[in-house]
Amino acid sequence: MKSILVIGLGRFGRHLAIKLTELGNEVMVVDTNEDAVDKITGIVTRAHIGDCMDEDVLRSLGVSNFDICFVCISNNFQSSLEITSLLKDLGAPYVVSKTDRDIHAKFLLKIGADDVIYPERDMAQRAAVKYSSNLALDYIELTPEYAISEMFVPEEWIGKTIKELDVRMNHNINIIGYKNNNHVTPIVNAGYKFNGDEHILIAGSKKDILLLVEGN
Repeated sequence: MKSILVIGLGRFGRHLAIKLTELGNEVMVVDTNEDAVDKITGIVTRAHIGDCMDEDVLRSLGVSNFDICFVCISNNFQSSLEITSLLKDLGAPYVVSKTDRDIHAKFLLKIGADDVIYPERDMAQRAAVKYSSNLALDYIELTPEYAISEMFVPEEWIGKTIKELDVRMNHNINIIGYKNNNHVTPIVNAGYKFNGDEHILIAGSKKDILLLVEGN
């Protein structure tokens, strides 16, 4: 369990705060919009109305006591920059700022953000792969070079083992597990035989994964 501060209750900030709470974290949210705060009160650990552009407001929150502080304000870049900078000045140990542009990300990192996230871009990439491929069910980029994907078992793989298919040699990817009824099981045995009732989880370079999920 972690102690987390979420600043900004737009769509992303609200969903983030709720999911973090569901995962068992202590979550405090802050926004200037009283209605937005009222709607999430009772769901998260604490909810506060306040303007985090005000250093005194941030200081009163005790930001140095949170494990992670999320700045979910990307529609006002100046506010996002100032709040990120203030958080670091006040001793916040780890600050993650939301952005939607690379130039903004560079400035945020330069003034102290420990990490930046691009929710719209990342979701667009996942959706593009999922709906344009023949086999992909989900797709997540881990780095600019590597990704993981959940996919249907190719028809020609059904009834064969990992060893028989020699997946690593023929496709240059690793099969890390299979998913059945929303339950994920790691695959550690090359003798595992695929069936058509499951999904498989694969990891590798983006190029090799996309070749496979596109059915090539």
